[in-house]
Amino acid sequence: MVDVDIATADKKKLTLPNLRVLWLFIAPHRRTLFLGMILGLIGTGTALATPMVAKGVLDGLGTDRSLVPPVLILVALLVVGSTVLYFQWIVLGVLAERVVLDARKSIVRKYFGATVGSLGTRPTGELVTRVTSDTVLLREAASNALVSIVNSLVGLVGALILMAVLDLVLLGAIASAIIAIIILFSRLMPPIAVAQRQSQEAVGRLGGILDGTLRAIRTVKSSRAEMRESERVITEARTSAQFSVRAVKISALASTFAGAGVQLAIIGILGLGGYRVSIGALAISSLIAFLLYAFQVIGPVQTLATNITALQAGMAAAARIRQIDDLIVEVGVEGTGPAPFAGDTDAPALEFRSVTARYAPGRNPAVRSIDLEVPARGHTAIVGPSGAGKTSVFSLILRFLSPESGEIRLGGTPYGQLTIDEVRSRLSYVEQETPVIPGSVRENLLFSHPDASEDDIWAALKSVHLDKTIRELDDGLDTDLIGSTVSGGQRQRIALARAIVRRPKILLLDEATAQVDGRTEAAIHEVIRSIAADSAVVTIAHRLSTVLDADTILVMEDGVVRARGTHQELMGRDDLYRELVAALRIGDNSELNTSI
Repeated sequence: MVDVDIATADKKKLTLPNLRVLWLFIAPHRRTLFLGMILGLIGTGTALATPMVAKGVLDGLGTDRSLVPPVLILVALLVVGSTVLYFQWIVLGVLAERVVLDARKSIVRKYFGATVGSLGTRPTGELVTRVTSDTVLLREAASNALVSIVNSLVGLVGALILMAVLDLVLLGAIASAIIAIIILFSRLMPPIAVAQRQSQEAVGRLGGILDGTLRAIRTVKSSRAEMRESERVITEARTSAQFSVRAVKISALASTFAGAGVQLAIIGILGLGGYRVSIGALAISSLIAFLLYAFQVIGPVQTLATNITALQAGMAAAARIRQIDDLIVEVGVEGTGPAPFAGDTDAPALEFRSVTARYAPGRNPAVRSIDLEVPARGHTAIVGPSGAGKTSVFSLILRFLSPESGEIRLGGTPYGQLTIDEVRSRLSYVEQETPVIPGSVRENLLFSHPDASEDDIWAALKSVHLDKTIRELDDGLDTDLIGSTVSGGQRQRIALARAIVRRPKILLLDEATAQVDGRTEAAIHEVIRSIAADSAVVTIAHRLSTVLDADTILVMEDGVVRARGTHQELMGRDDLYRELVAALRIGDNSELNTSI
């Protein structure tokens, strides 16, 4: 027995509001949709005319009337109907792909325009399913399902009207079956919508878990957790299948009862119609035409059952796609001209003036009343225990996070007067996880600076000791990084080379030497010193060896800057800095002895 007693509240959520959401995706292509409907109506009209013409042929039997005209009309109706069906198929196919393309364009642009914080609230895999599987369901609902439902309703109503012309008594028999089917549909369709939505939500969770697990596949395998993680993903797959099966069962129940109901009505019509023919109340040709219409009714009824299910799935997909509207979009003051922001060459590269920021209302501040200054040239390092606010400072610089109070200045100009593009055009950022961009080595290195020359690329690779490695690859700079084995250290060096190619005014490094050997680390330090001679370098350091020769070191704790100075100065006056140095065994023996 199929369980159709699903929460009433969920049923209400998946009716008219979601239909309106679905229409938002279709509305830009309504002319194409209406063309498809008109073609469908023409095809339905030819089908409805056929029984009446057949009745004329039967009435002409045994008389002197020529059968050639009605037969030619039947052939013409067949040709017109087939031709219209062909063009409707093309129109609806084009409509479907345009709707999907527009939806995908809208989603992708929303993703890349959203703030980092709002994107981080959802698993990456779940976001991907919005672009892939949800848009496929949207395609079926936006074209075939919607048009088929309209055509089926027109065909059903048209057939009933012509049945009424032929015989009202027989019409009553078929109408009673259709009313019973409508009542059944009204009961079974909402649970199908709920099951479809729950199935798609399970697919979204599956994508999120699978994406995260594959990213950590080395940890999974080293922890012997393959079976556990496989079961987590399979559990969501099983949940999706269970809800889909529920929807299939309900749809099958609706289609079965609908088809059986109409066929039972046809049997009744055959008996009742035969009786009426026998008493002379109905012509045999009218009975045959009525039966032809009755058989035509079976198609629309079954089509309605199938396409209403597809429409429900599409509405659920549309509602899930529209959930991305909750993502917060980055905004900024528009620039006043096409020229890139230059800034005041005599001003500090960056200034924080009493900056306080938090990631969400009600949460503790990530940074509190921060005051700091980054010179236009030189190396500034930020150190501190986990949770001290180091990454939050970078998020504020990059405008991933906005201050709650205080002011940030770039080259002497307040952030509030600059667009996001103007701010980021002066920055290069190397993440701690150092992701590579899908594509080749060349595409990665040109990612931030597409106009860089071949010499610039090789110079950047040489500075991070990767030029020889890349030259030895079969495809050199055109080697696909996603399809090749790249170590963590090489990945980090490629990311750093990408930043070097750009030659930014401010280079932000989130532990640039975390995964490299000692020789490469020394080379990276040389690169940092070289860039710091002309530009500002800001480093978040988890390995303090990265910052021993920094011009200024900022020590952070609990969201505030508690001390600043050189390595030697901080070793002499800041307890926390000495603890960090001692814990990581950085520095010479005298420094370690002093700190203990």
